[in-house]
Amino acid sequence: MKRNDIFVKALCSLLVICGLFLSGCKQNNKDHNMATKDDFMREAIALSIENVKNGGGPFGAVIVKDGEIIARGVNRVTASNDPTAHAEVSAIREAAGKLGRFNLSGCEIYTSCEPCPMCLGAIYWARLDKMYYANTKTDAKDIGFDDSFIYDELELKPADRKLPSETLLRNEAIKAFEMWNIKADKIEY
Repeated sequence: MKRNDIFVKALCSLLVICGLFLSGCKQNNKDHNMATKDDFMREAIALSIENVKNGGGPFGAVIVKDGEIIARGVNRVTASNDPTAHAEVSAIREAAGKLGRFNLSGCEIYTSCEPCPMCLGAIYWARLDKMYYANTKTDAKDIGFDDSFIYDELELKPADRKLPSETLLRNEAIKAFEMWNIKADKIEY
């Protein structure tokens, strides 16, 4: 074998080894740059802090699918005069719109505070796989966001709740339920 051929083969081998090394470095760097649960929670917390600065409530939420944030939400109750405009509900609405489906299985929610009863219900209805929260409902209660009365009310019979309520025209309203029950092409949720 000529000396020049040996040099070329050695150089090619070295280039292959360098290429494998660099490829491994890129992969390790890619893995290193992948967002963590803490990163997602920090984003929800940052949203809550920014929202306070912008005149909103101290709540933020993000929805994650396949390691990527697909939706963000903040509390805009007073800004939009909408009592349902909580961070979690806003994020759920955005995620459902982006994905084009109401079932958000395969997604997780990160919220800056343990959800209120309405938001917890929405999270269950959206079929999110997991929920992470930072502040607790006790932390929220300590700054004036006390949902404990709602939890207490849910335990009571409707007649014993603080909000007066009564059944009215059930015999007429049941027709929609009967129709739904026998509907062959319904989309269940």
